[in-house]
Amino acid sequence: MNAPQRMVPLAPFADCSGRGARQPEIWEPLLITREQIDAEVERLASLPRPANGRRMSRILHPAGTPGMGITQGTDVTIQVLKPGERTTPFRSNANALEICIRGEGTVVAQGGFRVARQDVWTLPPMRAHSHVNDGTDLWVRLTYSNTPLLSLLHALWEEEGEAIGAAETEADDLTEHQRRTYAWQNAPDVPIGTAGARMRGYEYLTDIPVVPNPPLHWPWSFATTQLNERLGDDQRTIMLLYHPATERRAGTTPSYFATWFRVAPGTPPYAGDRGHRHISASINYHVEGHGRSVVDGRTVEWKSGDLLLSAPTWSEHAHYVGGDGATILTVQDHPMHIALGSLLWQEKMNGPILALGAEAGQTGYTSPRTKGD
Repeated sequence: MNAPQRMVPLAPFADCSGRGARQPEIWEPLLITREQIDAEVERLASLPRPANGRRMSRILHPAGTPGMGITQGTDVTIQVLKPGERTTPFRSNANALEICIRGEGTVVAQGGFRVARQDVWTLPPMRAHSHVNDGTDLWVRLTYSNTPLLSLLHALWEEEGEAIGAAETEADDLTEHQRRTYAWQNAPDVPIGTAGARMRGYEYLTDIPVVPNPPLHWPWSFATTQLNERLGDDQRTIMLLYHPATERRAGTTPSYFATWFRVAPGTPPYAGDRGHRHISASINYHVEGHGRSVVDGRTVEWKSGDLLLSAPTWSEHAHYVGGDGATILTVQDHPMHIALGSLLWQEKMNGPILALGAEAGQTGYTSPRTKGD
């Protein structure tokens, strides 16, 4: 007996004739205070250990849907491990970076490395990893990932357990000649005209040259030596945590850059009354200091230990650091937009809108601006 056939639904149409130009949907800034984070850490620590060891809580923006995170495409999760605990191995096609905000532990990923407070590291896609609290205090991490974006695309893939990657795969029936012939190195690559158009074989899509993307670790003990500490020390106030796998996208992961920002006590605050804006969304974790951010006309006061969605997509923002200085980790989905060709940047609100990566970019910006336009 033949199985009943499932009918493929017919696609509806939406008439968009004459639709005008559209602009980004701008969310409000979102502040998660140190007190809120501490309370959530204690709540998670009070729970019985889950089967996979992953005590975690997502931060949700009230403007979003259940599939979204702190921004439309970014999760920030608070993760807690008690002393002596470990998580089961896990992998995903999402990319992630983490910062330790309390305690210490070992990241078991491609050999593993030990981390302490304010260390930052990456968890590349499809690399099994686990976390071990081999310290004496709670180990608390903030994890930034692009899981909401993949969920929105219905493309999120996750796997956990000791048997990750152990499933056997069927051997293909290709001959050695076929393997050599139908690889990208030997595929057709035909130029068309002189402007750069080409036609290439399908192998270029399925046999992509590998760019190594190991997990990398930026210890705070070293990072702090590269940042401004005293007035007049000629150290930079902003430094990028760069992963070579991101190449021209200048990122820490394929989706995000992380930068350390520090200004010394006594540094004159930004004196302008206007900010700048960019398509990439920016999230600040304030390690030291206090200050305020003005985001689309709304003032947000922040202090050490607070997490702030400080620059929602395409919102005008300016930051004013208090007299005791500040140290801030900024995570921004800048590399993803470079890959998409969608990274717009407007440094002066009465100036041009630049498409970074597609035209000459913003230069001369190595420290906080001193005046606004």
